Amino acid sequence: MKTSLPFTVNIAPAPERSDEIKVIVEGDDLYDDMQAAIAAARSSILLEIYLLAWDEVGRPLLEALAARARDGLDVRVHVDAFGSLLVFPRTAERKLKQAGVKVRRFHHWQWRDPWRYNRRNHRKLLVVDGSVAYLGGFNIHRECSRRQYGEGRWRDTHVRVFGDLAAQAQRLFESFWYGDRGYHAPLRVPVRHILWSNHGAYGRRRMGYLMDGLIDSAMERLWLTNPYFVPSLRVQKRLTAAAVRGVDVRILVPRKNDVRLVRWASHAAYARLLAGGVRIFEYLPRVLHAKTALADGKWSMIGTSNLDYRSVFLNYEVNLFSSDPSLGQALRDQFLADLAESEEISLDVWSRRHFLHYPAESLGWLARRWL
Repeated sequence: MKTSLPFTVNIAPAPERSDEIKVIVEGDDLYDDMQAAIAAARSSILLEIYLLAWDEVGRPLLEALAARARDGLDVRVHVDAFGSLLVFPRTAERKLKQAGVKVRRFHHWQWRDPWRYNRRNHRKLLVVDGSVAYLGGFNIHRECSRRQYGEGRWRDTHVRVFGDLAAQAQRLFESFWYGDRGYHAPLRVPVRHILWSNHGAYGRRRMGYLMDGLIDSAMERLWLTNPYFVPSLRVQKRLTAAAVRGVDVRILVPRKNDVRLVRWASHAAYARLLAGGVRIFEYLPRVLHAKTALADGKWSMIGTSNLDYRSVFLNYEVNLFSSDPSLGQALRDQFLADLAESEEISLDVWSRRHFLHYPAESLGWLARRWL
């Protein structure tokens, strides 16, 4: 049952630089920063996450949330039922509730409506006091921690934002918590930052327009990092069109992937893109999970969306689109650092791949809508 949103929330004063955006690429740095923000919270802590594990990384963070709930703060945790199915046990949920934390599982299984279980909440948000928020690709599990997982930890990207963007993040959290998919941040012209979620037909359409606009606006450089890169034929045409008009189009994807079928589906798009002038690089050291985009250093995107069917049509996602030059520079520097640890796939080499690749690519492409 839908409930009207209590948007008369108390927003704590923002820091002096309310437009500051900090890029975070190490899981331990992110989790430490989150812990500090939780410890400093004065009124509310709102966590929305796809994968929340009760492990060496998730347990201390959840224990901190429980402690703040016992202090009388409004603490809420919204986890995706599928994403956290095997890693966030009911015993952990009960402990949090006993401490006063409100916990919900998004789209838990229902026999009367099994299809909704496939519509997953892939968004990652932590909002503290409505004045500071964290969003991006990181889930909360040990695989993202160098301290717990070692040098093989996943490579991901998150941002910390303040001020109006944090307030937008709080409203996005509230909309899902209360089951109201009608809220979207107003699109103002000119736009400096926009935090956009793809819920509802309007939201999905507008997210597509924003991504298309970012690709089509590039005149010199278009650099994309994406872990589950299974672009539709329409997106493939846009990328090759950009390359044909002289744009330096580079796609960075992982060599190591936690879903093999996705890798096969991704390979099915390589030949067309390479023939169209798009350059593809595979990141070698570890699993790459970041989702970022850069267009000419003028526009950048960071968020939770993959370039695949699920992110476009099924999952709920949230992305930050920004013209902030410092964000663009930070993402550019990180892209180049990742590129130094990557291997470029040439059309000549790809055309001579083993014949067994072809049936695997066909299988992956046929299954792309279910990955």
